[in-house]
Amino acid sequence: MTSPGPRRYRTAAGTPRRRPRVRRASAGLTPTRSGAILAMLLAAGAIYGLSATPAFGFQHLELSGTALTRDAAIEAGVGLSPGTNLVGLSTAPIVDRLRGLPSIRDVEVSVGLPGTLKVAVTERRPIVIWATGDRRFAVDDSGLLFAEIGSADAAAVAGVPVVLDERATSANIGLASTLDPVDLDAATRLGSLTPSQVGSHAAGFAVHVTDDRGFTVTSGNGGWVAIFGFYGRSQRTPALIAGQVQLLGALLAGREDTVETVILADEKEGTYIPKASTRPSPSPKQ
Repeated sequence: MTSPGPRRYRTAAGTPRRRPRVRRASAGLTPTRSGAILAMLLAAGAIYGLSATPAFGFQHLELSGTALTRDAAIEAGVGLSPGTNLVGLSTAPIVDRLRGLPSIRDVEVSVGLPGTLKVAVTERRPIVIWATGDRRFAVDDSGLLFAEIGSADAAAVAGVPVVLDERATSANIGLASTLDPVDLDAATRLGSLTPSQVGSHAAGFAVHVTDDRGFTVTSGNGGWVAIFGFYGRSQRTPALIAGQVQLLGALLAGREDTVETVILADEKEGTYIPKASTRPSPSPKQ
């Protein structure tokens, strides 16, 4: 069977007429396409030129948000050699490296042309200073010892309570260590204690933790020491401290200058030992 030929249309006079053909656009370059391709080539050339020119080489590191993070640690984390071209630089690896520093909670890295890399740091916030021997560490709310504190950092940690850890096992505590949650809880509760809360006229308190007494609070040289003791996760938890503080205030009331030691068994039971100078002299033997 033969396929039908092209369909013809007849005019009113009966003369056959062919169907109009559809003209397709040529695959050749139009002026619009040519212009677009030229623009792409020029842009590619411009990018290559920027990436090759020394005008955009790394020259300056602009830091913000740092208080306890050392500049040298940031520079090492950035890891760029002077002159490294910043055009098209991927900042993701730099962000990953900087987030690995203990003191940094988050960071943003961006290129500020020409020649400047911007690093905006969000540091961890210290809630207590943990002192072991002659070293001091800033501790955040997770218990992480995230920065070692030196004399130059005094302003950055002003007002943050200090706990002096004198336990033998704490000699190995260092940067990036994590405190036991019970210790952190007790430390923050006692570290926030102020003289006015217990009716004391002391200028301030010092918090210690030792192997033989657990947590203690002292009012300074010549003053008194309050033994708060040891705490655990399920028994004698740091939740006792609020009641112990109230009991301390009651035991000091009207006799603070005569008290040497206060022993706080719990939030209800406690006693005090007077200073030797205020104890009654023994009666002479007959």
